[in-house]
Amino acid sequence: MNFLKINGAHGEGGGQIVRSAITLSCITNQPIHLENIRKNRKNEGLRPQHLAAIKILQKISNAKVIGDKLGSTELKFIPGEIKKLELIEDVKTAGSISLILQVLIPTVSISKKKLSLIIKGGTDVMWSPTMNYTNYVLKEAYSKMGIRFEIEITKRGYFPKGQGEIKLEVYPSEIKSIKLSKRKKQKLQLKCSFSKIPIQIIEEKIEQIRKEIQKHDFEIEIEIKEEEASDSGSSVLIYSIEENSIIGIDGLFNKKTQNFDLNMKEIFDNSFGIDKNMADMLVVPASLSSGKTKFEVHNITKHLETNLFVTSKITGCKYGIGKISEGYEVIIEGISNTSIK
Repeated sequence: MNFLKINGAHGEGGGQIVRSAITLSCITNQPIHLENIRKNRKNEGLRPQHLAAIKILQKISNAKVIGDKLGSTELKFIPGEIKKLELIEDVKTAGSISLILQVLIPTVSISKKKLSLIIKGGTDVMWSPTMNYTNYVLKEAYSKMGIRFEIEITKRGYFPKGQGEIKLEVYPSEIKSIKLSKRKKQKLQLKCSFSKIPIQIIEEKIEQIRKEIQKHDFEIEIEIKEEEASDSGSSVLIYSIEENSIIGIDGLFNKKTQNFDLNMKEIFDNSFGIDKNMADMLVVPASLSSGKTKFEVHNITKHLETNLFVTSKITGCKYGIGKISEGYEVIIEGISNTSIK
C-alpha cells in the first residue's frame, strides 16, 4: 500500500498535525503514516481527544487504523468510503469536543455527506476553542466557504469531569474560496456562559471587560447565560463578524485568579480580517477549494506554518506568504488550480 509519510514532530509538533492529516486522508482517500506524534510534548503521543476523533472518523469513513492507542507516537490510517451516519459518542474525559469537530465537520461536509452526532466531553476546556467560538465564529467562517453545520449545546462540560453534551448536524457542501481583509467597524459581541459560580462574580468581571472595551472606543453587546454543567466553570467569547472580517477571542474563568484568561490586545490591536486561531482552521478547506483563499494576519504562528506545510504535502495545494504593512498576507490556492500568481 502506498502510504504518505508525515513527520508528526514537524514545526509545532502538536495535535493539529494529527487532525489535519486524518481529515485530509479521508477527503482525498490517501492512506497516511504518521510518525513521531507529539514527540516533543510532556505527554507524548495520542491523547484521548485525538483517539476520539480517530475512532469516530474510522466509523464514518470505514477506515482501517493501526496504532490507535493512548500514547502511541505512530499511526497508520487507511480511509474507505465515507458514509452518512447517525452516531452517539462519549470522550469519557474533559477532552475537547471542539477539536474533534475540527476533524469531523470538514471531512463530512466537503465529502458531500451528512452526519448527525451526539457527543459528550469537554465543551469549554484549556488549549482549545470554546464551544461558543466554534458555534459563532468558526460556523460563520465555514459558512462563507460553503460548509454548513448546526450545533445545539445541551450541557456544558468543564474540567475535570467534562460530561458536556452537544448535538451536531453536518450537511453536504460545495467548497469555495474566500477573501478576508480588514475589519471596518468598532462593534463587538460578548457571550458568557457560566455554571456553579455566583452570578455577582461573573457580572463584575464582565463589567470590567465592558469598561476596558469602551475605553478603546468599541461598542459592545453582552449576553450572559447560566447553563447546566457537572463542574463549576465559565467561558467568555468576544467577536466581530463583518462582510470581509471574522475575528474572535475566547477564554476561561480562572478560579485561582478569579478572572477570565483573555488577551484583549488580540481584539484591540487586530484590524485585519481574521484572528490567529481562525487562520489555522481555514487552511484545510482552503486547500480543497476552487480558487484562491486570501487572508491577512498580524503574524505567522507556528501552528499556521505547520498546518500549511502538512496540508500542502497531502493535497498538493500551493500557498504563499507575503509581507504587508503591519502583518502578512496568506494565499492558499485550492487543488483545482495549481498556480499562485
